[in-house]
Amino acid sequence: MIVAIDGPAASGKSTVARALARRLGYRYLDTGAMYRALAEEALTSGVPLDDVEALALLAHDAHIAFEYEGDDPVYSRVTVHGRDVTRAIRTPAVDAAVSAVARIPEVRAAMVAEQRRCAEGFDVVVEGRDIGTVVFPDAEVKVYLTASPEERASRRLRDREGAGYREEFEKVVADIVARDEADSTRDASPLKPAKDALTLDTTGLTVEQVVDRLARIVSERVA
Repeated sequence: MIVAIDGPAASGKSTVARALARRLGYRYLDTGAMYRALAEEALTSGVPLDDVEALALLAHDAHIAFEYEGDDPVYSRVTVHGRDVTRAIRTPAVDAAVSAVARIPEVRAAMVAEQRRCAEGFDVVVEGRDIGTVVFPDAEVKVYLTASPEERASRRLRDREGAGYREEFEKVVADIVARDEADSTRDASPLKPAKDALTLDTTGLTVEQVVDRLARIVSERVA
């Protein structure tokens, strides 16, 4: 069973996908973390974000891996060439760089192949921006989560403050709107809901309310 959860930045995908994976006992696959890990590797290695060829080579040789502990279906660490980047991929610098990396067709082709490999042999909850349209177009359950830019900015601010970063609310809203524009207008796998996806606005909803609804949908498909 593949549960595909797509949506724009800070729409609640990661939080909901983690909680749903634990509820169902399915492995959680965070494709956004893979692009973030690649962006972090580019920044760390000094690869220019406008060097398409170098970024494509980096994507094919990145060795991005998720590490899981015990029976927890949610990964505990993300590594690149064995280097722990779990915290580093959530910085404002990576936020600003990831769209430039993710819009390159050669990069996306390499990442999609790796994402499909990671899901082989598992029931998975997969979240990203092109899961239901490109990575797993035949997924049994497809969901597109969204929320208002202001709601999403508030969530992003809470995440960053929890990680020790401080930013202005207006700047975070502007960054989110810019990210939406970049993701939805790129030539390679633009952000959009699959035609057969359930679109759910999470503004004002608790994580538990969203997870309850999605768990019911999965249960109906399994039955």
